[in-house]
Amino acid sequence: MDEQPEPVQEPAPQTGGGLDRRAELSEFLRTRRARLKPEDVGLPDFGRRRVPGLRREELAQLAGVSVAYYTRLEQGNGRNVSAEVLDAIARALRLTGAEHAHLMHLAKPKQHKKKQTARAQQVRPALRHLLDSIDTVPAYVVGRRSDILAWNRMAAALFGDWAELPAPERNWARLVFLRPDYRELFVEWDQKAADIVGFLRMDAGCHPDDPKLSALVGELSVKSEEFRRLWAAHDVKEKSYGVKRMRHPLVGDLTLSFETFRLVDESEQSLITYHAEPGSPSAEALRLLASWGADATRAGTGTAAQ
Repeated sequence: MDEQPEPVQEPAPQTGGGLDRRAELSEFLRTRRARLKPEDVGLPDFGRRRVPGLRREELAQLAGVSVAYYTRLEQGNGRNVSAEVLDAIARALRLTGAEHAHLMHLAKPKQHKKKQTARAQQVRPALRHLLDSIDTVPAYVVGRRSDILAWNRMAAALFGDWAELPAPERNWARLVFLRPDYRELFVEWDQKAADIVGFLRMDAGCHPDDPKLSALVGELSVKSEEFRRLWAAHDVKEKSYGVKRMRHPLVGDLTLSFETFRLVDESEQSLITYHAEPGSPSAEALRLLASWGADATRAGTGTAAQ
């Protein structure tokens, strides 16, 4: 028997009061289920489907739970659900490691003090000194909500002088979605945009009561149709490593590898570095940026986002 169509919920602009964790859990599970086809999980496909992906009863069967139990969970009721059941549902949904962690955050939230997420993010002085000492590699520190907290001269030469921006605008999401020059800087802008939204989704799972995160999502939902589309997909991603291609207005095309170093003091901050293959045209371009110094950009010393 065909499953009845499920209502599609459009992402509403957020206010400063935080994100609805139950709605986040419901939409995350629904979108993960919608992306799976019966043949992806070894099930026969009988009859026409009015909704994309697996039916709830099929997913419940794969996870080894009752349909009623899974339905309650997909409706946002994660109370009393065990970690073992969540693991089984994660396996049935073929979740990635980041998605599995996001599901756990949504269904079994840790108790965070609200003032913890409201407190200004600070970068340790020693870490600032380390950034200043790295004079050939673009490097910066990013915190919650993809806020850019501190950076070195080479990062300013590569990405632009963030010191010229008000503190609230030193944010990767605002830069990528609201600044045309960043759309031109990243050759694969679509991938960069999707990555940023995935990072914000991870933050939302960990800190749904963060009013600044909620306000940021609301602002971008109003100002950017592309952000609304990506946010509605409920994809999550953790900061990692990889390669970015850029088109710098002064030195042209660059292919740079980036690495993410998660700081160990539980500050939810990461150090991001970019480097080029030795002897490559990109390495020469970085060398030129370093030698030009202030002529390349009016680089500043980053200050903590408030």
